[in-house]
Amino acid sequence: MSVPRIVSADEWLAERHELLAAEEQATEMLTRVTERRRELPAVRVEKAYEFGGPDGPVSLLDMFEGRVQLIVQHFMFDPSWDEGCPVCSYQADNIGELAHVHARNTTFAAVSRAPIGKIEAFRQRMGWAFPWYSSLGSDFNYDFHVTHDEDVAPIQWNFRTKQELIDRGDAWAARPGEQGGVSVFYRDGDTVLHTYTGYTASELLCATDQYLDLTPLGRQHESVELQHHDRYAAHS
Repeated sequence: MSVPRIVSADEWLAERHELLAAEEQATEMLTRVTERRRELPAVRVEKAYEFGGPDGPVSLLDMFEGRVQLIVQHFMFDPSWDEGCPVCSYQADNIGELAHVHARNTTFAAVSRAPIGKIEAFRQRMGWAFPWYSSLGSDFNYDFHVTHDEDVAPIQWNFRTKQELIDRGDAWAARPGEQGGVSVFYRDGDTVLHTYTGYTASELLCATDQYLDLTPLGRQHESVELQHHDRYAAHS
């Protein structure tokens, strides 16, 4: 753990001005990317997916809860596991107060292949308030390429084939099993439109990382093992 360089106030201000210029450029680029994301066309969701909820079966349309937009976190939780993925859990910890998205006609929900009983037990353990549904028995995870099983569908992740992933050095993303991601849907009456899916968007969605990026030590992911938040007792 290194101590930050110590300089005069004038030297610090000069370097801060240089960093400010870089920050402003990055913000402008991110704004342009965000605008392009909003301009993406949509694809009609034709398949009638059914999900397990705590109160019984629900459709994708039901998951909107009457709102116009739906954000779905593809949460890695295999049916054989007893708890969800720590990385997906870290992202879920950063969701925040749902009233802010609800006020903007948007619903947030998570979807996993684990049975709803396991999902509910883990959700309550973590203290999360967002709705979470089971896609067990449906094609949803396979169609959105967040469960890899070549007996069901060819492996594809981040819009690349299995071979493309291997050639890029991303063989880990081509393995069988669960992957994470985020999808966005828009409701036009009773018609559901798919507008966006991202598999590497988690950095933009984790406020904890953004705060830690302001500090000299940064995210410290290499020195601090990422855990479920109720296992950080030694640091609380």
